[in-house]
Amino acid sequence: MEKIELIAPCHFGLEAVLKRELQDLGYEISCVEDGRITFYGDMAAIPRANIFLRTAERILLKVGSFRATTFEELFQGTKNIPWENYIPKDGKFWVTKASSIKSKLFSPSDIQSIMKKAMVERMKQSYHVEWFPEDQAEYPVRVFLYKDEVCVGIDTSGTSLHKRGYRQLTSKAPLTETLAAALIMLTPWNKSRILVDPFCGSGTFPIEAAMMAANIAPGMNRNFTAEAWTNLIPKKSWYEAVNEANDLIEDDIDVDIQGYDIDGAVVKSARENAREAGVDHLIHFQERPVGALNHPKKYGFLITNPPYGERLEDRENLPALYSQIGEAYKRLDSWSAYIITSYEDIEKYMGRKADKNRKIYNGMLKTYYYQFLGPKPPRREAGIN
Repeated sequence: MEKIELIAPCHFGLEAVLKRELQDLGYEISCVEDGRITFYGDMAAIPRANIFLRTAERILLKVGSFRATTFEELFQGTKNIPWENYIPKDGKFWVTKASSIKSKLFSPSDIQSIMKKAMVERMKQSYHVEWFPEDQAEYPVRVFLYKDEVCVGIDTSGTSLHKRGYRQLTSKAPLTETLAAALIMLTPWNKSRILVDPFCGSGTFPIEAAMMAANIAPGMNRNFTAEAWTNLIPKKSWYEAVNEANDLIEDDIDVDIQGYDIDGAVVKSARENAREAGVDHLIHFQERPVGALNHPKKYGFLITNPPYGERLEDRENLPALYSQIGEAYKRLDSWSAYIITSYEDIEKYMGRKADKNRKIYNGMLKTYYYQFLGPKPPRREAGIN
């Protein structure tokens, strides 16, 4: 099959997690950059990547790259891309997003407008028509400019991949599903170890963990833009990817994943989201404050996204709240704690310095992923390392 290049954007700082996922799927990495990874595959890689990847934001089919410091160079570079190889005569095409960093061309709207004109000119010549109906399948184009290098891709995903389809109800400040999955994958947690989220909100951490434990592919219950690209990807490729995902599911496993929240209505929403994801039987949700957190099991994992106090009126409550988190953690014998927060006094209340600390942007907000590592379990507790 013909080799193509695909681009997988991800959260800044989490490229290594996505790289490992892509290699596990059997794909060769061609380039790792801040916030995105380019890899080789064939057209069947588009369904597989969309359905299986937990930490990618979307999958783009790379169609060209060139240097441009003027709008004329941008026009000619875009026009030189063989758009007729990808977009049929009746396809709908537009530049849905343009981003520019350290480049002479920086106006997104101008970049989008000029590229659309260049695409039309190229396709007029290729299809020998003066007008395009644009009433069939959608081919949304995304372009990145970095230091005057232009990278062009067609978005195969449509709605961002963090929208798995299970989260109908959300709490006040939810993590995206892709970020939650990546944060879990940065820990040594596996399905033989207990995982507790005492601020579970809409249930994202427990649900993503349960989907990993049961080997449920994150994209199984949603649609993708490229499903309509029958000129490029046979329908059979999508069916094969879904069948592959179905064959890998093991949801009759014995796991201990728990989610708590002080708000009963939020807990009810989390249960509903877990039901939508098909993992409600694998998670124990309960209305419970963090101050009541305790557990007899050893070597567990506390993975959570507590309140940050971004609103001024909430900030004064943070010392008391984080003090409760610290006290609860001290009661958890031999546990590890992984906490994402922008609250910088957390180490004071945890009573120790974090073993590791990683800066991560949660949306536009700079946060830190504090990692307090507990001891490793003895080897005789087989399979839990």
